[in-house]
Amino acid sequence: MRLTGLRSLLCLGAHADDIEIGCGGTVQDLLESNPGLQVHWVVLSAQGERADEARDSTDKLLANAGLSDVRIGDFAESCFPYLGRAVKDYVAGLGAEIAPDLILTHWRGDLHQDHRLVSELTWNTFRDHLILEYEIPKWDGDMGRPNTYVPLDRARCERKIDHLLSVFPSQANKDWFAAEVFWGLLRLRGMEARSPSGYAEAFHCHKLVLS
Repeated sequence: MRLTGLRSLLCLGAHADDIEIGCGGTVQDLLESNPGLQVHWVVLSAQGERADEARDSTDKLLANAGLSDVRIGDFAESCFPYLGRAVKDYVAGLGAEIAPDLILTHWRGDLHQDHRLVSELTWNTFRDHLILEYEIPKWDGDMGRPNTYVPLDRARCERKIDHLLSVFPSQANKDWFAAEVFWGLLRLRGMEARSPSGYAEAFHCHKLVLS
């Protein structure tokens, strides 16, 4: 099944590269299959070089979007739970302004405190929307058991990984920010989904209403 007929997409990420890592390939697939798609792209924590990287990334990824609404916040990284009221008010403001057909956000089981809070606030704010939670590999060992998959062809995977490595040089010194890690996860999820290409991105869908 393909997600078509979408008019508006909201992508929420705690940090500058989260959305690209978790669902960069899926966003590109949605843009191609939904001409004129309006994309609201929200990064809650990015300052200085990281903010520049975030804007550079969206300039490239969202060039073909019908609308590109990019918002870069400056909440202190790794401190979201201790800034709870301010972060909650920010996300609530999005809910008062945006009514997307689909939301891509962090997985609620992610052990990174910023990621987890963003997911919780997404569900608190958007109560009548389709929400898919993406995953991010890291040293915590918190990878879950997703139940929703988007098969991606190899060329799209190559573009995703090339984009990550070229646009986010500030992360190059991190051992988990590596092509082999990204390829490995795409291949594992592709195997689980029996993707024709062997590759896929995966999501957690906790509530789905069929009509």
